Amino acid sequence: MLLNHKYIAFETIVIREVRRFMRIWLQTLVPPAITIGLYFVIFGNLVGRRIGDMGGYQYMEFIVPGLIMMSVIQNSYSNVVSSFFGHKFQRSVEELLVSPVPNYVILSGFIVGGMARGLAVGAIVTAMSLFFVDLRIEHPLLTIAVVLLTAVVFSLAGFINALFANSFDDISIIPTFVLTPLIYLGGVFYSIQLLPPFWQFVSSLNPIFYMVNTFRFGILGTSDVNVLWAFVILLVFSIGLYIGCILLLRRGTGLRS
Repeated sequence: MLLNHKYIAFETIVIREVRRFMRIWLQTLVPPAITIGLYFVIFGNLVGRRIGDMGGYQYMEFIVPGLIMMSVIQNSYSNVVSSFFGHKFQRSVEELLVSPVPNYVILSGFIVGGMARGLAVGAIVTAMSLFFVDLRIEHPLLTIAVVLLTAVVFSLAGFINALFANSFDDISIIPTFVLTPLIYLGGVFYSIQLLPPFWQFVSSLNPIFYMVNTFRFGILGTSDVNVLWAFVILLVFSIGLYIGCILLLRRGTGLRS
């Protein structure tokens, strides 16, 4: 019976989160897809003709995995940070905290909701890419595992941002000044082999670099990093951030005045 109650609570949170972004799909799903579409046209088609090959592939083929991953990262993150902070701002989160629902159920519900939006936009971008390239997935299981773990990691990161945020300005600082630079310096548009040794080292400190390259290996079969090592890093980030979120919830960080 207790397990059934936990499942109902989890299901309710997930359904609410999915309905939240689906209800305003013109704002949550369409704009990111249009933005990535412009990347395909401008960077992949127009600029790519001048660049030529990258890593043994046409430039358009090379950037497709990175653009898909970029859409998953941004939307998984933004869905959770905006949703959970909205609950904090409206003080409806207090109803969750005083309910007999374990913290891990609350967290899991928001994370799955963020994953749903990230994967939905990722699927749309993948479908759009088929108009530009002949997309063949070399390692399907690895590709699915990487995109799921990436959605988990950035949903958790969005949750942490929402916990510490005190205003709507606070939930835009991290995406603007941290997340976006990490994405653009994460090998989405270029191979690390083109960089000088110093910047190769700097890129190696960027976790998104490993996610993008592991995903690229799953689709194209090529990568600038050791895929096994990169996958381990992704797992460590997932587990570490999940434990961190549970501890923060238990302490009531950012939730209790």
